[in-house]
Amino acid sequence: MKYFEDFAVGETISFREYLVTEEEILDFARRFDPQAFHADPEAAKRSHVGGLIASGWHTGAIFMRLQCDAFLTQSASLVSPGVDELRWLAPVRPGDTLSGSAEVIECRASRSKPDRGIVRARGELHNQAGISVFSVCTTGFFARRPAA
Repeated sequence: MKYFEDFAVGETISFREYLVTEEEILDFARRFDPQAFHADPEAAKRSHVGGLIASGWHTGAIFMRLQCDAFLTQSASLVSPGVDELRWLAPVRPGDTLSGSAEVIECRASRSKPDRGIVRARGELHNQAGISVFSVCTTGFFARRPAA
């Protein structure tokens, strides 16, 4: 279990690779972001993006999954009040393999709740060509290590 005290400014947590499929792009888009360039391969070919691309919200969901797999589900994560500087930097297409990381940029004890601390991190995803496709700054509350 990773507690607040186990995070350090400058620490980088790497994520596993994730293959994005056309099927999941279409499923996500049809359910949550049905713009033609996300939800209709033929219309996407005729669009300004020249082919099917994942919704940015889908890319954000992939980031969340990779972050959970890398450390959140094995930590004393409590809640997040939100994110800052969310950017979709380049399109994600079927067949792209995404990977990324989170770099801890701030750790501070909560002033109002002594049982927790606040960790801010800069996250990113890039594709198999090394092109950055997504970036975000996250804030999370993590429990402090219990007294022995």
